[in-house]
Amino acid sequence: MKFNLSSYKTIDTKSLQFKLWLYFGLFAAFVLVILWFLQIFFLQTYYQDMKARQILKIADAISKDYASADASTFTSMIEEITQISYKNDMYVFMEFPEGIILTSCGDYPPTRASYKPLQDINLIKHQVTQSPTHTVSFTAASPSGEKDTMIYGSLITNNKNETTFLCIFAPLSPVEATVDILANQLIYVTIISLTLAFVFSLLLSRRVTKSIIHIKNSAAQLAKGNYNVTFDGGHYSEMIALADTLTYTSQELAKTSNLQKDLIANVSHDLRTPLTMVKSYAEMIRDLSGENPKKRNAHLQVIIDEADRLNLLVSDLLTISKMQSGVEALQIHDFDLKSVVTSLLQTYLILEEQEGYQFEFNCNMENSESYMISGDETRLTQVVSNLLNNAIRYGGDSKHILVTLNREDEWVRLSVTDFGQGIPPEELDHIWDRYYKASSNRVRSLSGGSGLGLSIVKEILLLHKAHFGVESKEGKGSTFWFEIEAKEMPDK
Repeated sequence: MKFNLSSYKTIDTKSLQFKLWLYFGLFAAFVLVILWFLQIFFLQTYYQDMKARQILKIADAISKDYASADASTFTSMIEEITQISYKNDMYVFMEFPEGIILTSCGDYPPTRASYKPLQDINLIKHQVTQSPTHTVSFTAASPSGEKDTMIYGSLITNNKNETTFLCIFAPLSPVEATVDILANQLIYVTIISLTLAFVFSLLLSRRVTKSIIHIKNSAAQLAKGNYNVTFDGGHYSEMIALADTLTYTSQELAKTSNLQKDLIANVSHDLRTPLTMVKSYAEMIRDLSGENPKKRNAHLQVIIDEADRLNLLVSDLLTISKMQSGVEALQIHDFDLKSVVTSLLQTYLILEEQEGYQFEFNCNMENSESYMISGDETRLTQVVSNLLNNAIRYGGDSKHILVTLNREDEWVRLSVTDFGQGIPPEELDHIWDRYYKASSNRVRSLSGGSGLGLSIVKEILLLHKAHFGVESKEGKGSTFWFEIEAKEMPDK
């Protein structure tokens, strides 16, 4: 008969489940070891120390009662001393100045076997008198070996400054029998406690690690590309928070994956279209219009235009990739945004002359210093240019474009408004997404955009920590705006 050893699951000593089980069991064993030491090895010492503190406490109470006692309270004091000695299994001896002797045990000297060595109380009294503190305490062994006796003696005074000799005898019960009983009990307690501790720790470790195992298995599915996986955190707040975070991560990865697929599909489509046009018109030049200068030049112009479109698409993709990866750092310096907008609008005058566009520039302050900002002038110029191009592209039949520059407290606000068909409300949340184009019926046929203009605007403004947004009403147009913190000029 052969045994398949691989079928037996080995114990992973580095696993959290094993470590929790082991540490909990070792902790229970450590507690039991401490209990053994305290109950077995230190019981005698602890008992004697407790008895000594008890004697001192009773002696202090008697001393205070005697100091404040008078003729009317003397009898009640004696009764109280008798009760205290009876409750605590002690014997109190007091010799008053008048020669009166009080013993709480009812006889003098004590006749119990354990007190036979102490029958000469004068010896203790002599030791108290000779002591600098007028106090002595010691343990006397019994000749018969039955019980040792703890003895405390002192001189106490009353309110008349009269001195009384006080002696307390406390028999020490042998603890060997108690130790034997405790040892037998502790054996059973140890076996039961360790068994319960290891079983409970095993169940606890399984319960704690169950959610971790679920998360690990779900993470393995996520690593394989299953972005629809959900994570279960079990019953613990930390694990639930981790599971929720991982679930959110899987959802974001799914969105990213979908955007990546859409980007590849859209870019591939837009690359294929101009490349097809370039190839087609090149073949037409070769086969048909090579000898006709007019047709040849028109076909060549189409090829040039499509090549420019390809160049724009590739350039925009490279720009947004650099900004998102942080490869291209901003060149920050102070400049006048009003001058940038004014200079940029000059480059669009040709559209006013050739195509009838009307660019209106409103500025609420004449002083250019009011529009000083700190940022990358080249990139922010690109933002304004992209917004203007977007207004031209989506302006529809209206060729009126309004550019407004305002100073509002510590912010400089620029807005570009077109009066086209506007943007549907359901598309406003996606208008800044990479390679997202709004409804095609709004686009002018000669736009030729790459679909990345607003995404580039978003990345540049995020790098500048600017506020931005869009307001639009269908049939009335759209307003794209951004706000950037103004640069305070020093007082002259």
